[in-house]
Amino acid sequence: FSLGDARRPLHETAILVEDIVHTQLINLLQQAAEVSQMRGARVISAEDLLFLMRKDKKKLRRLLKYMFFRDYKSKIVKGIEEDDLLEDKFNSNNTNKRQKLAQDFLNSIDQTGELLAMFEDDEIDDVKQERMERAERQTRTMDSVQYAEFCESRQLSFSKKASKFRDWLDCSSMEIKPNAVAMEILAYLAYETVAQLVDLALLVKQDMTPKAGDPFSHAISATFIQYHNSTESTSVKTSLDSPENTPPPTPTPPTSAGQQHLGKTPSGALGNGGIGQDSTKSKQRKRKKSTAACGMEAQSDAIQPSHIREAIRRYGHKIGPLSPFTSAYRRNGMTFLAC
Repeated sequence: FSLGDARRPLHETAILVEDIVHTQLINLLQQAAEVSQMRGARVISAEDLLFLMRKDKKKLRRLLKYMFFRDYKSKIVKGIEEDDLLEDKFNSNNTNKRQKLAQDFLNSIDQTGELLAMFEDDEIDDVKQERMERAERQTRTMDSVQYAEFCESRQLSFSKKASKFRDWLDCSSMEIKPNAVAMEILAYLAYETVAQLVDLALLVKQDMTPKAGDPFSHAISATFIQYHNSTESTSVKTSLDSPENTPPPTPTPPTSAGQQHLGKTPSGALGNGGIGQDSTKSKQRKRKKSTAACGMEAQSDAIQPSHIREAIRRYGHKIGPLSPFTSAYRRNGMTFLAC
């Protein structure tokens, strides 16, 4: 919700996003463990994650800013004055802990000076700018209560409950475990993965919205149509008396003279027939209610699971013979979102 989805996001979409984030972080941890083992370290540290992110300059610059502000926050908690904090930003002899760690490592692997130049680059992050503008548009029609709820949602992160986040990644079963700084970076990357999924899904949703007079409105992705039709067919099946979802109804006599005979026959002589008819009617009422609820969800502004799947498909789509080498790193065809 705080990243741009509707006020009541769909539960199915949230489950799908969680599964994608979990899968990507587990694979990222495995690759970081391999890098740590190659350099002879006993734990996964920030250097291993920085090495994996070295090819994506924009996301690496974003991570470096996050590490700087983490140092900034920790020093505020310790009670250091703001003047000293501003001096630490520009004083190379008194750099922050996390920033110094990143700067020393990038200096050791930088051959062209591009990585170290990011510490002095104040370029505007277009992605962050777009997210802030989207949040501003969301809050235009909010009252004070809704705005307070929105601000509370914006403060949520994976780092607030570090122990649960570590258990979610099952770090205890790993031979080489991540240290505290690496866990901070992983929590940040998890948040960024969710944010990028929402960014891409909103673009897909906007692209799939029919526009009047659009000459390219017929050029919709076949994959999106497949996912969209599959979800629609599922909701349609639940509203019909199909043998796949509901038991067959109790057989009833023909509509001619059988109805007169049925009216004369006591209900006890039909066994469970009367109960079956009542239950069938109640099931039909429930189906109508569920169909109406599905229709409301389909018409809502919430991100659908089909939008997420189409966003992942587009993001990992290979174009050209050298496309496998354009991503920072791939494994089993997976394209990483946060790196």
